[in-house]
Amino acid sequence: MVSLLPLALLLSQVPTLEQSIAMKSAGDPQISPDGRFVAYTVTSADWKDNEFRTQIHLVNTTTGEDIALTASPKKSSTSPEWSPDSKRLAFLSDREGKNQIYLIAPTGGEATAITSVETGVSAFHWSPDGKRIAFTSTDPESPERKKRKEKYGDFELVQKDYAMVHLWTISLDTPDAKPERLTQGANLSVGGFQWSPDSKQIAFSATRDPDLSSSHTADIYTLALDKKEPKPLVTAKGPDTNPIWSPDGTRIAYQTANGDDSSFFYSTPSIAIVPANGSAPATLVTLTGDEMPSLIEWNRLGIWFASPMRTTQQIFVYEPVSKKVALISNQPNASAGRPSITTDGTRLAFLCGGANKYTEVCTSTTNTFAAKVVTKLSDQWKDFKPATRELVRWKSKDGAEIEGVLIKPRDFNPAKKYPLLVVIHGGPRGTDRPDLTADRYYPIEKFIEKGALVLRPNYRGSEGYGAKFRALNVRNLGVGDYDDVITGVDHLIAAGYVDKDRVGAMGWSQGGYISAFITCFSDRFQAVSVGAGISDWMTYYVNTDIHPFTRQYLKATPWEDPEIYRKTSPITYVKNAKTPTLIQHGELDKRVPIPNAYELYQALQDKGVPVQLSVFKGFGHGINKPKQALAVLEQNYAFFSEWIWKDKEVAKTTLE
Repeated sequence: MVSLLPLALLLSQVPTLEQSIAMKSAGDPQISPDGRFVAYTVTSADWKDNEFRTQIHLVNTTTGEDIALTASPKKSSTSPEWSPDSKRLAFLSDREGKNQIYLIAPTGGEATAITSVETGVSAFHWSPDGKRIAFTSTDPESPERKKRKEKYGDFELVQKDYAMVHLWTISLDTPDAKPERLTQGANLSVGGFQWSPDSKQIAFSATRDPDLSSSHTADIYTLALDKKEPKPLVTAKGPDTNPIWSPDGTRIAYQTANGDDSSFFYSTPSIAIVPANGSAPATLVTLTGDEMPSLIEWNRLGIWFASPMRTTQQIFVYEPVSKKVALISNQPNASAGRPSITTDGTRLAFLCGGANKYTEVCTSTTNTFAAKVVTKLSDQWKDFKPATRELVRWKSKDGAEIEGVLIKPRDFNPAKKYPLLVVIHGGPRGTDRPDLTADRYYPIEKFIEKGALVLRPNYRGSEGYGAKFRALNVRNLGVGDYDDVITGVDHLIAAGYVDKDRVGAMGWSQGGYISAFITCFSDRFQAVSVGAGISDWMTYYVNTDIHPFTRQYLKATPWEDPEIYRKTSPITYVKNAKTPTLIQHGELDKRVPIPNAYELYQALQDKGVPVQLSVFKGFGHGINKPKQALAVLEQNYAFFSEWIWKDKEVAKTTLE
């Protein structure tokens, strides 16, 4: 049969932009307590309804059989969690409008809703005895607020009209049971929580309100179900979060800023242990390296936590008696993310990745770690020949060692000079890894196919490289970041295979900020794309939903030290701007509010610099619908095609 596909598609060895958006991805692996099954989520694109849908899959760890456990055509199912006896799986689904808790057997059948909460369920956990489920939910609008709205119309009293998140339980032994409220009032908003081993208490963290700017107020509480009176357990400065009980129920471990409320955005958190009855002060756990611990659980083997290590994620266990830390995953060139562990601590499931590998779900024993892939999502790449990824290192201007991911065509020729496109991650505590990923905002595979190299730098502030490295951009944002990027560019130019006259940069969020800095500060680049980026720290500070972020990295408010805000703001240097710039921003972005985009756009227009602004209506900080995500990809492909390859025809069909 003669193929009717266009010749260009037949010859292409990489996914189209539509195929990239549509690639399925795995998440949230949950191994059953008995180790027989792993439940995990699969997210895919629904082009007709313009939604990313998530469904729950189940894989048998013995036979390898994989089934779709949920398949609601118009709604998603997320957050799978096993009952303690492994006979039922609870999950969240919005199939009735708001997220509610559903139960289903691993053998399949119809899922049954056990909640019908007006505002929906935020998170939930089974009790260890399997008789109840605790969950959190945002309080509905108060009668007083409804009356005010009826009389005056809708308005918000900033930092007063909060809807608190509270803790509830529901019995699974009683048919048609109604949820029972455990916490209430306007003095705390519940975050993470965990049941005690005897199912009689719950430990939880809570902030003074649900405002993200109040995250530093997170404290640890315990609550006995028979009393329903939260008891403060840890009330130190800075955030104290993620409580987990010891197997005997006498102690609680938690993550802590150790009394520091001025640097927790970039400093190393600690693990602390406190008696569950509050009879003694908390003691800090001494770790062996510079881990960034994220607590998983506490079982007979010890306290489990995950931590980034350079461009990987690893799993550790701390044994409280010997006070020793053991590296469980021990795979220096691969990651083990989002782990879950069987009741006896002998097996775990996790997201596995590594250089030039697509993320899958893996299992392993814990005494002898060996990742076994149990999913087949990599099959989506079997008809393609993606670019190769490798790690490169260079020295920045101040001597700091910077690592990045260099993406090259399979037929890379070191004697040839390639255009170079720099793709900058967000965070700033993000980390780029050499894993194979489906393109979302930036069409990396298509750039490589078109004849470019791509560099993804892990600039100062990135996770995985230690506390000192994470603090190198404190009062040095933009300036130090630019040095890290440009020295990476110079390193590749010096290697002889980069065309210095065809270099571009792009990034989203903090990566968008660094890209905006490049636009205004440098004439070394031929094109820049700014995604949801900061153009002026003053503008950002007064509009964002996380004010402490700016105060911690710049160590001042704009009223206390206007000079540091000026020094680190891209707009300060806009008089030097010459680089053609594409700006992409969500209309309703609260993290990096859209005045940043308009400010940079107007300044570049006034300067006569070629600039295009795309405002994505109804979107916040991320572009989380397939069609608009495709638009982001296509705009970037067209923009760099025009300014790096002088291909104006692509731009005409996409940017206009």
